[in-house]
Amino acid sequence: MPLSVRLDSKTENVVKRLARERNQTRSHVIREAIAAFERDQTTESRSAPGPWEALAHLVGVADSGGQRLSERTGDRFTVLLRTKARARRTR
Repeated sequence: MPLSVRLDSKTENVVKRLARERNQTRSHVIREAIAAFERDQTTESRSAPGPWEALAHLVGVADSGGQRLSERTGDRFTVLLRTKARARRTR
């Protein structure tokens, strides 16, 4: 499939030089570069950790000193939101 691409002069010179050194067409050099880029992207996405993997080593390392801070957080958050909503209505 024909495709036109505009290159700056520096990139064009690099493509020409690589084609000449490898005894290949400029199109072949560009196709190889795109394939290499795609391989690199695929490898990176497979090896890049997700959010959980990036933070897993931090889970459970803090101690609240027996205050049990993680209990009923949903209830406390609900109270906080309701308090803020009431404060806005009274303005």
